[in-house]
Amino acid sequence: MANVAEMAQAARAASQQLAVASGLSRNAALAAIASALEAQRARVLEANGLDVEEARQMVERGELDQPLLKRLDLSGSKYDATVAMVRSIIAQPEPLGQTQVATELDEGLVLYRVSVPIGVLGVIFESRPDALVQIACLCLKSGNAALLKGGREAARTNAAIAEVMTEATKGLVDMPEHWMSLLEGREEVRALLDEHDHIDLIIPRGGNEFVQYIMNNTNIPVMGHAGGICHVYVDSAADLDRAVDIVVDSKTQYVSVCNATETLLVHAEVADSALPRIAKALQDKGVELRLDERAHAILSSAFQVKRASEEDWKTEYLDYVLSVCVVDDLAAAVAHINRFGSHHTDSIVTEDGDTAKTFLSQVDSASVVHNASTRFADGFRYGLGAEVGISTNRLHSRGPVGLEGLTIYKYVLEGNGHTVASYEGDAPRSFTHKKLDAHWK
Repeated sequence: MANVAEMAQAARAASQQLAVASGLSRNAALAAIASALEAQRARVLEANGLDVEEARQMVERGELDQPLLKRLDLSGSKYDATVAMVRSIIAQPEPLGQTQVATELDEGLVLYRVSVPIGVLGVIFESRPDALVQIACLCLKSGNAALLKGGREAARTNAAIAEVMTEATKGLVDMPEHWMSLLEGREEVRALLDEHDHIDLIIPRGGNEFVQYIMNNTNIPVMGHAGGICHVYVDSAADLDRAVDIVVDSKTQYVSVCNATETLLVHAEVADSALPRIAKALQDKGVELRLDERAHAILSSAFQVKRASEEDWKTEYLDYVLSVCVVDDLAAAVAHINRFGSHHTDSIVTEDGDTAKTFLSQVDSASVVHNASTRFADGFRYGLGAEVGISTNRLHSRGPVGLEGLTIYKYVLEGNGHTVASYEGDAPRSFTHKKLDAHWK
């Protein structure tokens, strides 16, 4: 096992260098990474092919779910998209050194709030080797050092990618050697969680049980989501053609990701007409339907369906399975979502603007959507360049976490011999507290 304590200390030193590295230097490093990934495509895909073949055998033995195999495979256009994502991060605005607020406290005494990196991030992610590239590049652009741990199914691919990326940045201006390090063994996760002196934030990407384990076993702040139980609600004023398309896309466009819909809610007034059309489209895609009593009464005579249990409303399937519930009205839909959802992403399909506004206001989720698929809840699609993960936290950052979510701020006070004593006593000076359109140099 690598010495995680030493890796964390090296990452802390690297983060201090990255925090003062110029944006030009960080972008140059990212450009070098993109070029290296293109040049070393065969090397990475050879390692990925070995991981995929081993994972395929695990699927056949029932040791791994089929959707995870799809996430693991980097071949074809997925590799091109991974490289393009690196370049999209380069194109994002500079996140560091940005003046968020400037306030004149008094003449010659000006306070600036300026964006800075968080420091050292520990990110533990699922079996998606493209996630390693995405996370590492976001950390680099935002001036954060990263300790990364990927899934064991992608071990060869992750190792190859990490080597290509670190080789590409070696010796570049302002680039510390240990800006990124890759952990390999599962036992290293436990050691990582103990490094509260050197790691500022843990970001876990995985299932509910895994995320809860991380949260319960570290004193380091944790940012992430413990599940992706997303909903689409088809309202009584929905355009049913639109509803079919949105539900099918939300569920089947990519089933094994956290923003795929797991529960469909349908207003009772349109259930008789909407459910058969939606069920046909979903079953044509191979989706198993698990229905409440009212939905079952409508569909059971014409479709192969199952009855839903109470547990289904709480389940993140990450597979071709969808639970379906008929609700009496908008209030019932909102109540169901806020009770059973994971505060991730939820969508309403309706042509009634007032109904949509009520839904978007009352559903307590990081992303709420009107007349569009839940699958849009993604850093790249939101124009963030990429994302390090989705956060359902109520502190610091929420929803897809891109560059802005990987920065915090510090206050910079510029004075000219000012002292607090002159603002107290018998004849104190007065503060002006005037907002300025100014930027810290």
